[in-house]
This record gives sequence, structure tokens and C-alpha cells, in this order.
Amino acid sequence: MAKLSINGRAVEVDVEADTPLLYVLRDDLKMNGAKFGCGLGQCGACTVLVDDKAVFSCMVPVSVLEGRKVTTLEGLGTIDKPGPLQRAFIEEQAAQCGYCTAGILMRAEGLLRENRRPTDAQIRERLSANLCRCGTHNRVIKAVKRAAEYLRTAATTDSNRT
Repeated sequence: MAKLSINGRAVEVDVEADTPLLYVLRDDLKMNGAKFGCGLGQCGACTVLVDDKAVFSCMVPVSVLEGRKVTTLEGLGTIDKPGPLQRAFIEEQAAQCGYCTAGILMRAEGLLRENRRPTDAQIRERLSANLCRCGTHNRVIKAVKRAAEYLRTAATTDSNRT
């Protein structure tokens, strides 16, 4: 039995300790944001955050996750209320086929959690672990920068309220 914290919710799943997190998310918890791409940690389609750091969920066994915080695409927002990064991706039309998008969003989210003013070079470097064949790279960079602006504006607005 594995006890996990997924998107702020405690869950228990009856799986072997070496079961990859990706399989638990998709098969046991019916969360399909993270995609199976290569199964080897080389494409980034399965990227999620563990304690705010991007990881390949196909490579992380559930046994190492007890007491750690897992965030998936489903934890960033909803269709009705997308999070800042999701909203920026929609506005910049940064997704093409969509298969790699969830992984790119999660890796970008990890970057924005530690740096609200990333440069183009920092965004490119951080997202280099995620493969995309559709050629939306420039729009992805614009979307990440737009989301960073949304987050900075929200932080300023929140601090002005107190």
C-alpha cells in the first residue's frame, strides 16, 4: 500500500513499491494529464512535480514518494478555471498536437515556482528535457513569460491588499 499526496489530496493505492508513479496516476487514479511517451525518461511527456521539482513520472517508483508532495497537470487548474500557466498557453496558442503539452506545462510550472522572471535562455534550458515535434517553441516561451507576468501581478495585488 502506497500513501501519496497528489495535488494536495491524500490517496492510498494498493500497488507494488516499484510501480512507476505514471502508472499509478493513469491506471489507478484515472488522471490522464501525464502521458506515456517513451517510458525511459527521455521525452518528458510524463513530467510532474515532486516537491515543486520536475521529474519524469515514468522513472519514479511510488516507494520514494511517501511524505512528498506530487503535483500533476490536474492540480494546476480546471477547464472552467485554468491556472495562470494554462491560461497563458491558451492565449498564446502554445499547444499544437497536445501530447507533449502537459509535460512542458509541468516543467514550466516548476521553473515559475522558483523564478518569476525567467529569461528566454532560462526557459529554453529548463524545457530542454521535453521533446516537442510540433514547432511551437517560440509560442511556449511567450506563454511562460506571460504566465510569469500574471503571477507577478497577482503577487503585487495580494500584497497591496494586506
